[in-house]
Amino acid sequence: MSADEKDLQKQAATFRARTQQLRERMHQVIVGQDDTLELLIVATFADGHVLIEGPPGLGKTLMVKSLSQCLSLKFNRIQFTPDLMPADITGTTVITTGAAGERSFTFEPGPLFTNILLADEINRAGPKTQSALLQAMQEREVSLFGRHYPLAEPFLVFATQNPIELAGTYPLPEAQLDRFIFKVLIAAPTQEELMEIAHRTIGASQPHLDPVLHEQEIRDFRALVRKIPVARPILLEVTRAIMRTRPQNPESPAIARRYVRYGVSPRGLQAVLLAAKVRAGLEGRFNVSLEDVQAFWLPALRHRIILDVSAGLDGITADKVLQDIVIDRPAP
Repeated sequence: MSADEKDLQKQAATFRARTQQLRERMHQVIVGQDDTLELLIVATFADGHVLIEGPPGLGKTLMVKSLSQCLSLKFNRIQFTPDLMPADITGTTVITTGAAGERSFTFEPGPLFTNILLADEINRAGPKTQSALLQAMQEREVSLFGRHYPLAEPFLVFATQNPIELAGTYPLPEAQLDRFIFKVLIAAPTQEELMEIAHRTIGASQPHLDPVLHEQEIRDFRALVRKIPVARPILLEVTRAIMRTRPQNPESPAIARRYVRYGVSPRGLQAVLLAAKVRAGLEGRFNVSLEDVQAFWLPALRHRIILDVSAGLDGITADKVLQDIVIDRPAP
């Protein structure tokens, strides 16, 4: 075994151990929600933004804030409202007066300049504000008056939206939805979890979260994940499955040809494969399996399929379409 291979194995072992510490530390505050926490951790090391959907009171904000504390990253929260303007999140240029009385323009950064941004109720902001956030999510920079201001690295957006309340909301455009690596649907806690939540939160003491990882470690682990290869047979079957989300493909299932207007974009393929790489690394493997891909098939792709109007009338969801597309096991 070469020195490089030994170094990679050492990094992989460290990655697995540190992420296990991260899970345990977050569960000091978060009760249950194992699947959601796992998706947030995977998105962090895949360098992807996450859209979290669920009714109020299920701990969406607490999860994101706890993650930022465990990663020792700067955290900002923006409550999106219909009157929120782009300058309220990106910052603006103001006139300042120097010691000698001279005046100049100075850029005052907004809350977007952080490591982890919680965009609370993102669908309440108007299209102009959402477009300002879209540039930050994709280009990792802010453009203002012809100048470009780079954002911090790492930079992650965790956005929440309430699926119940529709009054005064602006549905996210497809281009912005496509920028999220996952769309996570949070389930309500069980009775046992509710009892544990009450036990932890109504007492006199509250748990304190100490950092587990730091910025440089996150960058190193992200670079490690990128080195995990995807075998050609796996890539072939995954791309075939992605093609079967398109209604014009004769190999697509009947439900896709009937109800889908547009299938999964190339960015969806990138998302599911990057997430699969992270999962392989978390399990100590340097190869991506079909099980890794299947684990993220729904959260990575459910928000990238555009359905026909008749799908809603017939009770067809994107999840139902994706569940009918089987990823074949490659031939030996």
